[in-house]
Amino acid sequence: MGKRSRKRGPAPSEEVSTTGSSRAQRDAARARRAQAAERRRSAAGSGRRTASPRRRGRPTIDERPPAPWGKFPLVELVVLLALILFPLSFVVGGARGKVMLTAALVFGSLGGLELSIREHFAGYRSHTTLLAGVAAFASMAILFVLGGKSDVTRALLVPVGGLVFLGAFWVFREVFKRRSGGLGFR
Repeated sequence: MGKRSRKRGPAPSEEVSTTGSSRAQRDAARARRAQAAERRRSAAGSGRRTASPRRRGRPTIDERPPAPWGKFPLVELVVLLALILFPLSFVVGGARGKVMLTAALVFGSLGGLELSIREHFAGYRSHTTLLAGVAAFASMAILFVLGGKSDVTRALLVPVGGLVFLGAFWVFREVFKRRSGGLGFR
């Protein structure tokens, strides 16, 4: 095996950066950034809002879509009710406990579904699979109620649910792309 050559760094008198810019250029850029930050701070202090540049990637919590009912924490209260009903259903037991368990699962699902719908249709986050699954479940439930317990109904449940899922997935995906500016997911 031969000797490996080792690159030598620049001489101490030379100032070479990894970006290819000189020290004066870096200092000037640093000064421009400091001035821009000072302008933003002074604008925020005077009550004026400046348009911050839109970052790509994951949206911030400030960009979340507002609830239609304002600041009232309706979804949080519904989920809290579900969290209270769930353990109580096991303590109570019997027929009343089954009703409480069902109510807890329904309330928790509705709270999460509402938030998912709001975020999806605002273009904040994609919940395409969840919403398509809900559409498929709803179609299967309607088919079961209308068709009864016949063998034909049972044979059609999964294919109908699958077709509704695929169609709804495509529709929800296209809606999200339109609302988010062309992104398929976030």
